[in-house]
Amino acid sequence: MLCGFRLLELVLSWGMDSQLDIQSALAALVWQSELGATEAICDEPVDRFVAAEPHPVKPQKNDVAAIKHSAEKASGFDPVEIAQTTAVASQSLEALAGALAAFDYCELKKGARNTVFADGNPEARVMIIGEAPGREEDMQGKPFVGRAGQLLDRMFAAIGMSRQAAGADAAIYIANILPWRPPQNRDPLPEEIAMMMPFVRRHVELVSPDVLVLMGNTSCQGVLGKRGITRLRGNWAHAYGLPVLPMFHPAYLLRNPLAKREAWQDLLMLQTKLRESNVAH
Repeated sequence: MLCGFRLLELVLSWGMDSQLDIQSALAALVWQSELGATEAICDEPVDRFVAAEPHPVKPQKNDVAAIKHSAEKASGFDPVEIAQTTAVASQSLEALAGALAAFDYCELKKGARNTVFADGNPEARVMIIGEAPGREEDMQGKPFVGRAGQLLDRMFAAIGMSRQAAGADAAIYIANILPWRPPQNRDPLPEEIAMMMPFVRRHVELVSPDVLVLMGNTSCQGVLGKRGITRLRGNWAHAYGLPVLPMFHPAYLLRNPLAKREAWQDLLMLQTKLRESNVAH
């Protein structure tokens, strides 16, 4: 509907040939004014029956990363393939640590203080793979140094093993699936795990332990492709050509002290496996 003021203007411009006279135009003006139409919105009438062209939707901030990832995938860019190529090219632990520190395709790196690579003796027969760094690990740049790490040390000390041991039989070597702390210690996303797995596999190949110990669901998901640690723990599995023992994460044991009994059973299973392996050799 045209505003009354605009209607009056048009009638006056039409002159005497128009079917509307001045009185009719004024009556229309008063009528529209009483209805509240006192503001001119536009100079030309708008046909509301014609569908307007859709306005492009500006992507939300949360969608930007996904759109970028999709565009890169469409152009042949794949962070997992880059990780695979980079990891395989690393011929030593030092080179792998450098390649991981230089890998810029994981968003977690932007919010982390340090790249947490590993700790312990790389000659160890036992390699432990945890989930992701926490606050203390992020600050110090080493895995398992917070409360969960202190419990881990006590657990393995109970069977005569430690990360400080010089001999391979008594030593442990510790790494994580993710080298960077997720914000607010949230669970790692599947795409983040997938991106880091080429580095994890190469890490295991370079250390070449006798046994892998997987601490928690995230490490089991990455290495075994399975979750459900209460079902997986206490049962030997196989990955990367090695025997694998899933165990409760020490952080879980801090929240659930009664589960320490199962953790002790798993440690005894590990000790037995190492002794049997020694006899076999």
